[in-house]
Amino acid sequence: MRNELLHIFRNTPFGKQAYLQSLYYCKAVGMHLKVYLAEHPQFLMYFPDSITTVDLDKSFLRAKETASEHALELAQRYDVPVSFLKPTEFTASTLPDLPVDFGVMCCPRSISNMSSKISLGHIGPRVREIVGQATFPVLIPTPVFNEWNQIVVFFGGSKNARMALKIGYGLQNKTGLPLRLFTYSTRKPRQHYIDLMQEHDLYEPVESGEVGWIFSENQELKDALYAVRHDSLAIIGAYGHSLVKEILFGSFMESVQQILPNNLLIAGPNCQTID
Repeated sequence: MRNELLHIFRNTPFGKQAYLQSLYYCKAVGMHLKVYLAEHPQFLMYFPDSITTVDLDKSFLRAKETASEHALELAQRYDVPVSFLKPTEFTASTLPDLPVDFGVMCCPRSISNMSSKISLGHIGPRVREIVGQATFPVLIPTPVFNEWNQIVVFFGGSKNARMALKIGYGLQNKTGLPLRLFTYSTRKPRQHYIDLMQEHDLYEPVESGEVGWIFSENQELKDALYAVRHDSLAIIGAYGHSLVKEILFGSFMESVQQILPNNLLIAGPNCQTID
């Protein structure tokens, strides 16, 4: 199921906006959309190194009688192939197990009422846990549907940043959209990042000019991020030991996701490239 995007459908106006973003992503990259219509307030995801219990907000369970109709109607409008996920495994009678072998999963900034703040700048604890454990990247959509016409990869040289760059190259090949790197450097020179990309066979598209590069130094981050277009899909690697504690993703990523209103595709420490 690597070429499928998993979307937990919420039959509300805000849920519609997130669903439109999943449809747009699938249309852009040629993915199948797998929709889960929740019938229970929780589900489990059995990742290789942990089990994640997701507590759904009550809004994911409302208006069940029209949920499938709305999901299908919008998918047909975008001409995106869609099917519904019907769990076959249950840890308990009301606790379904969802598969984890998807290519991408769409999550709003919070899918759990365990988080008291649901807004730009606050990513809920269960979404953080999914990012930390999943072998797929996680799409964090904007609150209101926003098309993207280019791709920007945040590259700081870490292992997860290199994975984000590989994902970016793959999406560029699938979509034909322009790709740019964004590097925010406070101490290291440009050559340091060039050496890292060359070491991992990632520099040739940048060197040839096929991929642009925004290299920012001697600026505050909020000023540097002004160069990122609003219609960009931003790909970023979540990193930092604090991710394991489900508190922070790392100071740089925390700052980016608080300042930048773009759609985010987040690659966690266990993430693999999209097939």
